[in-house]
Amino acid sequence: MIFGLFSKKNSNQAIVDRQYQALTSAARMPELYERLNVPDTVMGRFEMLSAVMILFFRRTRASGTSGQEIAQEIVDAFFQDIDYSIRELGIGDNSVPKRMKKLAGMFYGRLEAYAQAMDSRDAEGLATALGRNIHPKAKEAVDMRGLADWMFAAEDYLLSQSEDVIATGSATLPKVA
Repeated sequence: MIFGLFSKKNSNQAIVDRQYQALTSAARMPELYERLNVPDTVMGRFEMLSAVMILFFRRTRASGTSGQEIAQEIVDAFFQDIDYSIRELGIGDNSVPKRMKKLAGMFYGRLEAYAQAMDSRDAEGLATALGRNIHPKAKEAVDMRGLADWMFAAEDYLLSQSEDVIATGSATLPKVA
């Protein structure tokens, strides 16, 4: 009985798990990698999962308290998943915090860069930012306009979903057209 006082009770866990699964599935759509110039690599997958998380985060910023709580818990799950993935890749325990700090910085940098372009509905600006982040070593610019267009469509699609859909962890993203 007394131990229950010290445990963290998360009544949102099933909702968070359901929504995180839907978001990770969206980030793994084969068409993103086959048709929209995203490399099917560890970093390419990180980039797409980051983009999907950013889209969801943008959708929930105007949500009620429950939607914002779920969004924060999903971001937490995202970083726990990254931590787990880093360890699975064989990165030593001593290096994990440094890598996590770097990846968190990358994520929040992308959040800011993509938000600027998306807030002004600047498809070319978003495509440029995506290209810079997804293909940092490319000698020539890679065409990311298709991905930018999908992100705008995905944002509109998420905005069309009700607060009940968000609150129950049932939000989805559209397929690649």
